[in-house]
Amino acid sequence: MRFASLGSGSEGNALVVEAGNSRILLDCGFSAAETVRRLGRLGLDPGAINAVLVTHEHDDHVGGAARFTRRFGIPVYLSHGTRVAVSGRGDAFAAATIIDSHTPFAVGDLEVFPYPVPHDAREPTQFVFGDGARRLGVLTDAGSSTPHIEQMLSGLDALVIECNHDRELLLGGNYPERLKQRIAGRYGHLDNGQAAGILANIEKKSLQHVVAAHLSQRNNRPELACAALSAALGCAAEWIGVATQGEGFGWRMIA
Repeated sequence: MRFASLGSGSEGNALVVEAGNSRILLDCGFSAAETVRRLGRLGLDPGAINAVLVTHEHDDHVGGAARFTRRFGIPVYLSHGTRVAVSGRGDAFAAATIIDSHTPFAVGDLEVFPYPVPHDAREPTQFVFGDGARRLGVLTDAGSSTPHIEQMLSGLDALVIECNHDRELLLGGNYPERLKQRIAGRYGHLDNGQAAGILANIEKKSLQHVVAAHLSQRNNRPELACAALSAALGCAAEWIGVATQGEGFGWRMIA
């Protein structure tokens, strides 16, 4: 099992998970052409993608999904609330498979375990992926943690977790006050300390990879995110990976 990011941040998000002969693209926040280009950087063509999962309706996660999936005939999976939220964008998602945020399903060799998160979207869903032996958890675009989130993320072999902002940088910056409150609120985005708190609360003995994702380019710095997560794990900061906006990160194997 392996995974890689096409890019992560407010300008676009997409992550590939692969097990056996199956590959899922989690979110498609880049244009169709840019998604194809970034897949090529990972040695993949669009025909290798078996499904696109959409976490929620914000443009940086779904902006390119309609055109990309229609162009290459790729099935789409999303929650009912997300489909309702994107219904004004045409009929591209009319045939999408509706998922329940508490019901696992499979795409080929990949097991998919959805779970709901608090975020300012219609029915946002995050995911844990498995191949029957190893599990990867993804948590981005959540304003706060819940006991259910921490249960879902316990005992993983790899974790991609949002470190959107440093709280002091955000509150001391020049964003409008209303935007600061939205980002820092319960339904906004996780800050470095919140992400570290989740790591402190979950079972983490099996973790082979931890990657900080969805970093704000204005309100965070990679070294701050890595310092917070490494403190929670008791490891060197250099061990923590970072998903960047421009490059994402390359393939990571889960042994």
